[in-house]
Parts: sequence; structure tokens; C-alpha cells
Amino acid sequence: MRKCQSPSLLVAVVTLLATLLAACSTTREGSSGSVCPVSPTCPACPPCGTAAAPGIPQPAARPLQAARWSELPGWNEDELAAAWPAFLQSCRALASRPQWPQWKSVCDDARGLGVPTTTTTRRFFESRFLPWRLTNTDGTTSGLVTGYYEPLLRGSRTRGKPYLQPVLGVPPDLLTIDLASILPDLKGIRLRGRLQGNKVVPYFSRAEITAQEKDTPDRVLLYVDDAVELFFLQVQGSGRVRLADGSMVRLAYADQNGHPYQSIGKVLVERGEMSLEQASMASIKQWARANPHRLKELLNANPSYVFFREQPAGLNDGEGPSGALGVPLTPERSIAVDPRHVPLGAPVFLSTSQPDSAIPLRHLVLAQDTGGAIRGVVRADLFWGFGNQAGNQAGRMKQQGQMWVLLPPEAAPK
Repeated sequence: MRKCQSPSLLVAVVTLLATLLAACSTTREGSSGSVCPVSPTCPACPPCGTAAAPGIPQPAARPLQAARWSELPGWNEDELAAAWPAFLQSCRALASRPQWPQWKSVCDDARGLGVPTTTTTRRFFESRFLPWRLTNTDGTTSGLVTGYYEPLLRGSRTRGKPYLQPVLGVPPDLLTIDLASILPDLKGIRLRGRLQGNKVVPYFSRAEITAQEKDTPDRVLLYVDDAVELFFLQVQGSGRVRLADGSMVRLAYADQNGHPYQSIGKVLVERGEMSLEQASMASIKQWARANPHRLKELLNANPSYVFFREQPAGLNDGEGPSGALGVPLTPERSIAVDPRHVPLGAPVFLSTSQPDSAIPLRHLVLAQDTGGAIRGVVRADLFWGFGNQAGNQAGRMKQQGQMWVLLPPEAAPK
């Protein structure tokens, strides 16, 4: 990242932005992008003698509510041993984090178990952990569970038909401002922008970035053959690319332009192009094939843009991409969460249903990733794995579900 020419000015700008954000408690990354909402107009006074007593706001529910093991539906039926390798991966990552003292004892004991059976795994969690039910601020306990996967694209190191769509690395003029360094209450909130003269302004939108692609060949990692597949690669956050010479590379999320994510499926629904029930990754791809002349305009309706970095070429087909926790994701046993409410690395019992189905899906999973669209207490994105079959499952998953976080007593909320 290029250093600012005027650091004192940037600090002043960041301080002002932090102050404005602190005054707007509803503004968070992934929101409308405005610093503060427009001030509402003063409501008309009620007629004399009819003024209602002011309402008493209800306090927000605590996100973690103490629970009992008997409250977890399907806990005794899940093949818990299938989640054990993912749990050990979480322990490996937690060992280098500040919360390690709270996890050290259970992780050390877990490593000593070797390869436990499902019965042994269940006994371990029930004796060393406490379940906490995730609860939304309004007191409800259900939320949206979606899916994601690692797609496979076709690409080339050089531009030429059919490989015309550039995959971009992080631009050198992208500034990332961590507001927690100014106000600790804003932990986890970051602003992204660029310098324009002596001012920090929002970074370029998707439409602006794609319009400048030909002027920035030095930022291109490689080229792929399908604009829609590239768009969904950005939505998924990682993927693999088979190059024209037969070799394979893996692309991992590196950064984002700071603009809020806008679902193009929602855009198509609002425009009457398809119904809400029809909106899925497969139907969007079908629409794109039928409307190639309108595709660019649709993709630009989402101003968010993801930049990638290339990972080492060595690949293990059974090993997923690295998530936000810094460990490989495990198919059907890793989820993305909102880390403001669910500690990264923690085991989570997920009770939902299979994609487009009422068939129960009740698994012990690990909170090992995050996502720009994953916001809220009871909210999860289930990693399905690599390839077309995983993509089919992930693209159809829009289920309701409930979640319980499992924490050692040392990490329990006070």
C-alpha cells in the first residue's frame, strides 16, 4: 500500500469520520455506505388532550443465552467425529490469538485424543463445553442460513479470446482505515478509500473499476473466460482457475473496495425479471446467457468489488480454501459468521434444512470464516466444498435455521 503524503491530514480525516460514525449507531460496514442517515423531519404534534404516553423501548436481547444440551435438536444423531479435524484446525489458529488462554486447556486435551469416535467426541464436548443459544436482538432465535463454495474457472496468464475478463489484485492506491485505532468501540469497522489531492474519498465502484481495467494491466493476476463466473467468484471469495496449459491456481480473497454488497438476484426480482422463489445462482446464470447485452449493467448494480491474491499452486482436492480464521475450510463443517456475535474458531451446532427442502440438516460446524453479506446474530453461510455439485447445493440454499455456540467455561460470556 502506498504511504499517504500527508499523514497528519489523514489522521484528522479519520478522526472526523470516526466521530461521525460514533454518532450513528446504525452505521456499519455493509450498510448503505452513508456516514450518517439524513435527519428526519420533526413529526407533527398530536392534538391537545390526545398525546400518547411515550413508548418504553425494549432492551435488546443478549446474543448468547445459556442453554442445555437437551435443547439442541439432533445433537445425539450427528456424526460429530466428522467435525473433529475442523475443530483441531480451529485450535491451531486460536493458539496464536489473544483468546488462547481461554481455549488452551480444551485444545490441549483434544490433541491428546487422537482420532476419537463420535461417541468419544460427544462426551468430550459435553464435559468440556457449555452450549449458548444465539438470539437476535429482538429475542427471536431463527435466522437465514445460506451456502457458498469454491468454484472452478478457466483462465490464462495472457489476454486473448476467450480469456478477456481480468482478475485483479489489490490496487496500490486502496487505503484501509481501521477505525478501532481511533475509537475502540468501532472494533471491526473499517473504511476503504483513496487519496484525491489532500482528501480521502470513497474508492472506485465496480462500474468505475471495470471501466479502468485496460489502463491497469499491472494489477491483473490472470484472465478468465466468463464475466458471470468471475462475478460469482467474487461473491464466493475464493476459487480455483484451470489455466490453458492444464495447470491449476487458487485465488483467495485479498481485499474489497469498501462499497456495500448488492444482490443482483434481488435486483432482478425487483425489476420483475424473475420471482423471489426463482432467484438462485443457476437462474441468474441462465438470465445472463439469455441477455448478454444487459449483463454489464446488471453486474454494475452491485458496486462492491473484490480483489484477489494468488496462493501457492499446490492443491489438495479435499482441502478447502483458507477462511478468515486462517485455516482451510472443511466442506459441510465450516461456516462463515458475523464475528461481532460469534467468536471465530468456536464450534457451533447448526440446525437447519437441506437446500430447497424440509429434510433436517443438523451438524456440528466451526466458525472459521466471515463474509460481507453475513451480518446478524443468527446468520450463517455453510461451506459446501469445491466444484459444480457443491455449487449446486450452495446456490439453492436459503434456509431458516437456529444456532448454538459451544464455549469452554473460561470463554463464557460474563
